[in-house]
Amino acid sequence: MATSTPAAKESAIEITRQNFRLAAAKLGLDADMQTLLSTPFREVRVEVPVRMDDGGLKVFEGFRVQHNGVRGPTKGGIRYHPAVDIDEVRALAEAMTWKTAVVNVPFGGAKGGVNCDPSKMSQKELERLTRRYTSRIQIVLGPYRDIPAPDVNTNAQTMTWLFDEYGKSHGYTPACVTGKPVELGGSQGREQATGRGLSFMVREVSRDVCLQLKNLRVALQGFGNVGSNAALLVAGLGCRIVAASDSRGGVHNPAGINVRDLILQKKTRGSVVGFPGAEAVSSEGVLEVDCDVLIPAALECVLNSENAHRVKAKVVVEGANLPTTPAADAIFEKRGITVVPDILANAGGVTCSYFEWAQNLQQIFWDEDYVNKELEKYMVRAYQSVAERAKKEKMSLRTAAYSIAVERVARAEKLRGT
Repeated sequence: MATSTPAAKESAIEITRQNFRLAAAKLGLDADMQTLLSTPFREVRVEVPVRMDDGGLKVFEGFRVQHNGVRGPTKGGIRYHPAVDIDEVRALAEAMTWKTAVVNVPFGGAKGGVNCDPSKMSQKELERLTRRYTSRIQIVLGPYRDIPAPDVNTNAQTMTWLFDEYGKSHGYTPACVTGKPVELGGSQGREQATGRGLSFMVREVSRDVCLQLKNLRVALQGFGNVGSNAALLVAGLGCRIVAASDSRGGVHNPAGINVRDLILQKKTRGSVVGFPGAEAVSSEGVLEVDCDVLIPAALECVLNSENAHRVKAKVVVEGANLPTTPAADAIFEKRGITVVPDILANAGGVTCSYFEWAQNLQQIFWDEDYVNKELEKYMVRAYQSVAERAKKEKMSLRTAAYSIAVERVARAEKLRGT
């Protein structure tokens, strides 16, 4: 996966390892428990042959890693990206274990991915890829075993193909995947859930660090589903969106950007680049604009030892998975920049996935207002627990979040006698 990583040591896998080590040390976990919690339960690697539109055959490499399922079936997205590899998927699967634990939903952590470039593939090629990948990993999936969801470059349509392909072998099983269209058992509110969760985090942390929401300056790196919905909902709180970017570049206007117009341009032109009334800035440059709150909502390792000292935000709310390296964390701590960690900040998606899974199992469906109220309850409760732990034990929000999550998983392991 393309990142801003300046050195091999600042990698996704090192982020999860370092954050786990810090939490384990705070909790005083013995060596055996640390080994158990840091070792994936299962790793699957598959070759995915796909007949391309030109008639040629191309073989892609796919992965599914199930990190820990002691608290429930494993849960995690599937991403399509040209730099997907086993280390990245391992890191993201472990992060999902801690994410589901910190918001206290009954899942473990998993992740999947296929090494491909979806921007160079047709819709039919993506469908064939998804169906073949699903057929190769379906033996380790299931509503009580492992439940995929959308991630980078995948969406509700991708999940529909997975749902349909899985059903060919297992019958009608809507709870086998989340992030589906509402017409096929998806949950109301799921599309905005991650962005909505981020807006709750911006609101809560701003109160704690004494920042006024009205005209709070917010910059976002990443303007896909997560970033665009976060921008829309944060603007609804009274904040001012001053910068946003996607993979092609970014735009910056200190006076503020009309989010609805920016979303419309993204849908019609495929990029935020060239938005009227805003100056051009690179995708990386958005991380360094003058703002109060920075929301990295693209890829991992984008905040690192090379650029952390140039970040001007007072608060970082992590919309992406693993966007901040340990080196950047240390710099932010010295500079007094508050970071709301990914395993808490972007957990709105997996929380709403839990709601979808529960609705599918019961075949009873909730209206959107109820979903959003439940999401707020789960997210605010998790934030308050983390903030209280951080204040009481004089640690960062990240270490507090990992401490709560690791403590819950370790307790479940001990209760089950592993």
